[in-house]
Amino acid sequence: MAAPSLERVLAGVRLHVVTGKGGVGKTTVASALALALARAGRTVLLVEVEARQGISAAFGVAPLGTEEVRLVQDRSGGELWGLSVDAKAALLEYLQTFYKLGRAGGALERMGVVDFATTIAPGVRDVLLTGKVYEAVGRTAGSRRGRGRPVWDAVVLDAPPTGRVVRFLGVNEQVSELARVGPIHGQAESITRMLRSATCAVHVVTLLEEMPVQETADAVAELTAAGFPLGALVVNQVREPLVPPALLRALEDDEVDERVRSDLATVGVRSGARTVGGLLAEGRAHAARVALEQELAGEVAALGRPVLRLPALDRGVEDGGVAVLAEHLAAAGAAGGVEAGR
Repeated sequence: MAAPSLERVLAGVRLHVVTGKGGVGKTTVASALALALARAGRTVLLVEVEARQGISAAFGVAPLGTEEVRLVQDRSGGELWGLSVDAKAALLEYLQTFYKLGRAGGALERMGVVDFATTIAPGVRDVLLTGKVYEAVGRTAGSRRGRGRPVWDAVVLDAPPTGRVVRFLGVNEQVSELARVGPIHGQAESITRMLRSATCAVHVVTLLEEMPVQETADAVAELTAAGFPLGALVVNQVREPLVPPALLRALEDDEVDERVRSDLATVGVRSGARTVGGLLAEGRAHAARVALEQELAGEVAALGRPVLRLPALDRGVEDGGVAVLAEHLAAAGAAGGVEAGR
């Protein structure tokens, strides 16, 4: 199945949901994508919902709170802001918005009702988190929702991992079925429509390792079946082969032992059986790893989505690593999904 172009997939997208198996670097990729969009002149909000403070670590800033904080002011005119959504704060905001509780909301918190609702009641936490993201996407400079220019040209959500992202994104559909009428039903339906619309794209991050690739394939199937729009597949931490393909193939030659001994002798290195055997073992292990990665890359490509490849950074995301990855994403066209609002 031929993959659609990245340009087509990102056309009109304002909410970028980034997921992936734990440990594949989804927070780093979400941060790099948000920075790439900001460098293209957009006003971008980067949101995390797992209270891990991954964004603050990626940008080397103080832990984020429940208010939006500017992370980057780019010379293009773009801005990147960060937000760590807190379920308790979101619930109090929700109660005030729809029920005008005022001080009563604080009383509920002191009584422990808020803690109960956000940690014990099934699904409530995800409803509140997705609701806050929905509010950010729909917020406008006008006095009423949907009127005026959007405050954020793009919102990038560092979402839960692939194992639970479908449940996270689909929780409002269940709520709308339970609450048949009223403001809860209406908001749940609105959030579900947004998450299934062309303004949203779910990007899945993976590594060229067997378990992440399998989980990526499972996530693609589950997201498609649930009706959530897929974006790109991001292959993170790609390492180029240490030796050229011809040399890797030469390791299969029956006479390679003698050739290695001869080459070592030429440069004055002792070529005992232990030395030669160790070098060949390492070379063949590397060749096997390269072959496996090529096979896994083929499996990712076969999923039928645009594929973005990000290099492995020798020093991780320290010392500007997120900026380097943002440059790669921009060069690949990942920052071309929406028009700048300013």
